[in-house]
Amino acid sequence: MDTSSELFLGVDGGQSSTKALIGDAQGRVVGRGTAGPCNHVSADEARAKFLRVIRQCVSAACAEAGIGADARFRAACFGMSGGPEDKAALLKEVVNAEQWLVTHDGMIAHAGALAGEDGIVVIAGTGSMAFGRRGERTMRAGGWGYIYGDEGGAFWIAKQAVRAALRQEEGWGNTVLYSMLLEATGTASANEALHILYTPEWPRSRVARFAVEVSRAAQSGDEIAGVILGWAGYQLATLVAHVREALWGPGKDDSVPASYIGGVFRSAPVLARYTETLREGWNVHVRPPVFGADAGALIEAYRLAGIRVTLREG
Repeated sequence: MDTSSELFLGVDGGQSSTKALIGDAQGRVVGRGTAGPCNHVSADEARAKFLRVIRQCVSAACAEAGIGADARFRAACFGMSGGPEDKAALLKEVVNAEQWLVTHDGMIAHAGALAGEDGIVVIAGTGSMAFGRRGERTMRAGGWGYIYGDEGGAFWIAKQAVRAALRQEEGWGNTVLYSMLLEATGTASANEALHILYTPEWPRSRVARFAVEVSRAAQSGDEIAGVILGWAGYQLATLVAHVREALWGPGKDDSVPASYIGGVFRSAPVLARYTETLREGWNVHVRPPVFGADAGALIEAYRLAGIRVTLREG
């Protein structure tokens, strides 16, 4: 291996985990590291945790690459959940690099899913957003949080399921989601479950996991669960459609590639509706993601340095 100045660093700082990749000048991945979540830095305790997680993650990747944790990288890219604005200065306390890019998670998800090519990606985990790139132009849609946005994300799906259970308790329809909700919360009624879901013991991330139960219900033939998942796929497709019009214009003559990333797409009904809506309505052709967001961050580090590579294992 050459000197550390020939190495590149990409970091995906997410709500559930933080991942780092180190690549050499030929695009070989030579080091990987993983640590806990690092998406909040608004208080002293949170800032200390943020710095600790970044150090752990990057140090683990450096150790696998056979370099010291104080190595200087030619370029480093950090894609941060929750936005980059409050994190750039802190990151420079931890990582030494000649060139820096601190950006949002949409950009690195896009670069990973489409291997650095133009197109559009939707992220659908707990929340949702779409990000597109055409040359130097970029565009995002969604990602406005669980109160005002995040349509089609896991929390949104869980919220629709809770609504369906509450309606059944009022005498509107019948769905297996009702019994699933009571079992998941250990309650005797949907009303009691609703009050529990407002407590600190049920943060958004935990509520969002109920989306898995919605997929199970749909697989068992529950009509309401199927409608919820289909509507989620449609909502995610409309985010892509908006980005497509903004970057490629209102015409549908040009075929535009799109991809996807996030746990919501493990649901076959969501992915099917997402794919069908984009293909038939917008001439957008969906393809599976090539890489994850951590690889996308590494691709963006190479792009920052003006280098185009094809990532591969070292």
